[in-house]
Parts: sequence; C-alpha cells; structure tokens
Amino acid sequence: MLKQIQEESFDLLRELIRIQSFSKEEDKTANLIADFLESRSVKTHRKMNNVWAYNKHFDAGKPTLLLNSHHDTVHPNSGYTRNPYDAAVEGDKLFGLGSNDAGGCLVSLIGTFLYYYEQENLKYNICLAATAEEEISGNNGLELVLPDLGELEFAIVGEPTEMHLAIAERGLLVLDCIAHGKAGHAAREEGENAIYKAMKDIEWFKSYQFPKTSEVFGPLKMTVTIINAGSQHNVVPADCTFTVDVRVTDAYTNEEVVEMIKAHVECEVKPRSVRLKPSSIDKNHPVVLAGVALGKETYGSPTTSDQALLSIPSVKCGPGFSGRSHMADEFLYVKEVAEGIEGYVGMLKAVVKSMDYEVRSTNS
Repeated sequence: MLKQIQEESFDLLRELIRIQSFSKEEDKTANLIADFLESRSVKTHRKMNNVWAYNKHFDAGKPTLLLNSHHDTVHPNSGYTRNPYDAAVEGDKLFGLGSNDAGGCLVSLIGTFLYYYEQENLKYNICLAATAEEEISGNNGLELVLPDLGELEFAIVGEPTEMHLAIAERGLLVLDCIAHGKAGHAAREEGENAIYKAMKDIEWFKSYQFPKTSEVFGPLKMTVTIINAGSQHNVVPADCTFTVDVRVTDAYTNEEVVEMIKAHVECEVKPRSVRLKPSSIDKNHPVVLAGVALGKETYGSPTTSDQALLSIPSVKCGPGFSGRSHMADEFLYVKEVAEGIEGYVGMLKAVVKSMDYEVRSTNS
C-alpha cells in the first residue's frame, strides 16, 4: 500500500508541475488536487483555490492535526535553461517549477493523508489542506480557510527542510515610522529638524536589546532599511520617514513587540501588518520527539511560510532543500517524495497511535 501511494504521489507531482500555478492563479492545480482526492473516494471542500479534506472516520470528539502545504509557485526566473513545466526526469532528478518548493512536500503530505485516511481508532483526526497564495503571503490562502477547518490541535507545514524539523520560525514586522518636526529656513535656524529627531530613534532601534531571548534564535533583530526626508537644501524638514524590518522570535508576540517599541521611541510607528507571527512547538511535543527518534534534527527557521499564520503549535518539515527554492532549473530528487511520505508516516505513527501500521523502507 505504501509503495503504491508513493508512486501515485510522484505522478501527481509531475502533473502539478505541468500546470502553471502562479499565486492567485492556482485554480487549475486546485482542480487537479480535488480530482485526485475525489477519485480515491475522499470528500473534498473548496474555497477559492484552497482544497481541504478530513479522514474517513472523523470524530468530532477527538483533536485534529493539520497537514498543510501550498500549490502556488513564484514566476520562473530568467536563468532557466529548460522548460519550467516539462516535469522531466533525468537520472535521479525531477526538474520543474515548484518541484522543490513546495510540490514535493505537498504530494508527500497528500500521500501520508491517504495512508491514514481509512484507518480507524486514530487518536487524532487528520485535516489535509492544500492552499494558495503562500508565495505572496496572500489573504486568500491558508488564512482564508482557517475558520472553516475547525478547531486544530497542532500542524505540520510542508516546506523543504530535508525532512529535518523547524521547531520555530521567526515572525516579521515591517514598521513605517515618521518623526515629526517643524519646517523652517535653514539659514535662520528656524523650525525643528525631523531628521535629528529620527536619528535618536534610529539609534535606539540599532542598539536596543529586548529583555527576553529566544532559546532557538537568540535575540530579536531590528534593522532600519529605508529613510527619506527633505525637499530642498535650505528648508528644515518637517517630517522624516524611515522603515524598520523586525524579525520577531518566539519570545514575543508581534503585538507585544509593537507596544514595546512605541513605548521607547518618539516617532509615530505604524506596522504594515501583524499577520506574520513567530511560531514554535515544544521540543518535547510528541511529533518532534517522533521525528528526532527517526534521526531528524531540530532547528529554528529564518524564512517565513504559512506557519506564520497559525496560532497553534506547528512544525515545518518536508522533503527537498530550501536552497533549491526559486532557483533556475529547480529540481527535486526522485527519491525524496518516497522518503518524504515514509518520514511523515513514521513521525505520525507515534502520534496518532494507529494499531495496524508498519513502515517499510522504500528500499525493501
């Protein structure tokens, strides 16, 4: 059964690669995913380009774990030397846009879901969600359907990590700041120079250390990246605007960080969004311990994914290598889909406590 699922999942990945699915244009890949599941007697749900399903013996009295990955891709970059949609297998590699990020993860999670779909007496329900707009952190992807998925206990988010476990992910705040002064003539020393006021706050952003430090990431990081003020040489500027990139750790929520910053600076601070939250899962969580028992390492991820939209414990894990994402001539090793399914199934064995399950090596 496992081998058949692995083969069908790999074939599904090749079909997905052949369909253009840029962010906001994922309708055809959503159709394919829904058809693939429905043809295997799985009832699917859909909202816009998001598709989700539950295990056959769903029990409202049990907690639910989420298996999530995305089916949108970035645009192919100018360095491609081959057709991004060929899904060509050459040697031990499958080439194609989205093969690594995150097609391999998605089909491996789909295969894992199908493995457990008909099993009874599971400790957890399983919800599979194939979602859209991850590459642009869009509003019509996972965030759109989270209210429809029901109460969730924890999640596995499929992103290429070589099947190692990202047990924490930094959040992101982009702050637009305005230091307000008063315009005047430079020669007569009139006005209140907004640049000088901004400099004081910029120095604070540069040097301030938040009291709490993340066990995984260390200190929270703030970087001033853009600044603009003035219109002509002899006018004292009334306003100085600057932008701050804040990489939030699991030691704070985004809202806590914004309030602490506002309490320390004089400038006006406006976060563009507080959606991209830091996330983490206890290193002693059963799914983490199960992964470690299979020889996987744990680490903190500096990159942002749909994990940032979840308010439940979550781990980021999947086949593929992050360094291949968005590269020209993107590829996935053929064996990585089979290994991904085997890895996910093995991790969940200890969590869902299926009584009739045995993992067999893909080499056996």
